[in-house]
Amino acid sequence: MSKPGQQVISRLRQMILSGELESGQRLAEIPTAEQLSVSRTPVRIAFRTLEQEGLLTKLSGRGYIVRQVTQAEISGSIEVRGVLEGLAARQAAENTLSKAQTNELLQLLKQGDELFTKGTINEQDLATYHDMNQRFHQIIIEASLNPAIAEALSRNEHLPFASVSALAFDRHNLAQEYRRFNFAHMQHHAVFDAISHGQGSRAEAIMREHANATHSYAKIFSQMEENGEKMHVLNNLGTIT
Repeated sequence: MSKPGQQVISRLRQMILSGELESGQRLAEIPTAEQLSVSRTPVRIAFRTLEQEGLLTKLSGRGYIVRQVTQAEISGSIEVRGVLEGLAARQAAENTLSKAQTNELLQLLKQGDELFTKGTINEQDLATYHDMNQRFHQIIIEASLNPAIAEALSRNEHLPFASVSALAFDRHNLAQEYRRFNFAHMQHHAVFDAISHGQGSRAEAIMREHANATHSYAKIFSQMEENGEKMHVLNNLGTIT
């Protein structure tokens, strides 16, 4: 997917999670595209993606409505992802990474180091991190040599906050997002170290914490929503993912 297309998805996801797009609100391609100053194509793709994530519901006619998301759904889906990715990390450590997998993970970590070394982050950086993060997780799942994990994750990704690619961020507080994503990147370093040294239990624990860090942000969002306030939160996530 193009970087602009990914940014439209992230923007709409953020608007839903912050309450700017309210539960039950109807969305259509043309007005949404005009609001975001983009063409209809990335909006159409974004609607389908967010429907798959459980944030939108397709209407029988045209358009979508914003789906009401419960804290129970968010907590459950994130916890399941943490268990599955933790298992993948443990089995990857037990199996031993291939040379190709090791080299690619090291390259992704190096790219992340270069991304965060400047001490600031922008929307383009976050789009780059999205792709790096997705591939990092994918390699670990592949290295588990357990296709059942990938199948279970695929089913779980249809729930809110469950997908590692479900990225949302606060464009108005990039200093905070820098700290959040940099911390996630440090967790990537830690889990790679554990896997590469064959430390299965340690790799599993780090990967579960990596996913469940999302849970704390989801709880904050839920509490703010109950108080009638609005906030921007990160989903995979991440969401720190």
